[in-house]
Amino acid sequence: FAIREIFQREAKRNKQRISEEEIPKLWILTPTASERILSLFTAQLQPNWGEGVYFLPEGFGTAIVVIHQLPAIPETLWLRLLGRGGTRERAIDELARLSPNNPLKSASLNLLYNLSRNLEALSKKTQEDREFIMRLAPLYQQDREQAIQEGLKRGLQQGVQQGLEQGRIQEANLVIRLLQRRFGEIPQNLEETIRNLPVERLEDLGLALLDCDTLTDLDNWLHP
Repeated sequence: FAIREIFQREAKRNKQRISEEEIPKLWILTPTASERILSLFTAQLQPNWGEGVYFLPEGFGTAIVVIHQLPAIPETLWLRLLGRGGTRERAIDELARLSPNNPLKSASLNLLYNLSRNLEALSKKTQEDREFIMRLAPLYQQDREQAIQEGLKRGLQQGVQQGLEQGRIQEANLVIRLLQRRFGEIPQNLEETIRNLPVERLEDLGLALLDCDTLTDLDNWLHP
């Protein structure tokens, strides 16, 4: 209600109208909820929402998400990972089957790793908490190893590309110096054209210099 009042005051101050949909709702996540509890709060399913999401009467601006009732679809995976018992076990199995390249897998494992660290810090842990930590550890380790390998691969590819580009620049500088020794100052447009040539063309130009008697010959070679 305090949040609702803040939004309503802000809208009034700005002389704006604010709809019910624009006011943030309170979302209560619970692993399970009995029919009796839901009935006490007059929580009801709504046609536009899937199973497991119950809305309290409109004035409360609140919804209850019953995790074990959520459908097993990718959109609910993160929520089901916060469940208990078989719901969480099945969600972890689903997470493990995701492709290593799926961004949802890495993001989920990072969040769950932080959760497991918080659980490890607790002085009293349930057997289910301990099993969750043990189950998650190898999945997170595999994800980190995959990320390291991809990082090394990208770094190697980037290094190769940088090395090739550096070699191309050096080749272009050498050709330009040879041309300057032969013809003196080179027109800016020809120099820019030479600097943008690929390595193979630069090598060909190095050999063609013997046949270029004038800058016109060079221009004709560059622009056949």
